[in-house]
Amino acid sequence: MALPVVEYLKLPEDGDPYLEGHKCGECNSIFLGEREVCSNCTARGMIEPVKLSNKGKLYSYSITFRSFPGIDVPYISAIVDLEGGGTVKGNLIDCEPGEKVQAFVSVKEFNDTDYIVMATKKGIIKRSALSL
Repeated sequence: MALPVVEYLKLPEDGDPYLEGHKCGECNSIFLGEREVCSNCTARGMIEPVKLSNKGKLYSYSITFRSFPGIDVPYISAIVDLEGGGTVKGNLIDCEPGEKVQAFVSVKEFNDTDYIVMATKKGIIKRSALSL
């Protein structure tokens, strides 16, 4: 079985992969990563794990052309607000200079043989693997 890249990516043996957030029982704020204290309202001991939605809306993105040695560029860094709460940041890789993000499509199912398919403004069809 594959190992998760981050601690909040859950890979159940009998179900679909999902992101696990932690929700404050006092103010309902949702965070990625485990915590004991809510950073919004400072409530203690009221944080419970919650399965995050696999749907959301693109909040912001940036195309990075220069990075640290060993990091392939360009890539698109995107921030997505999830339905039901929570925000995630991720990167799209294997981008060509001049390509622009036109739209993101939500992915309902995930397995390590699937790809997300995108079309650039110039009409170039791209695919990015959904593997870990």
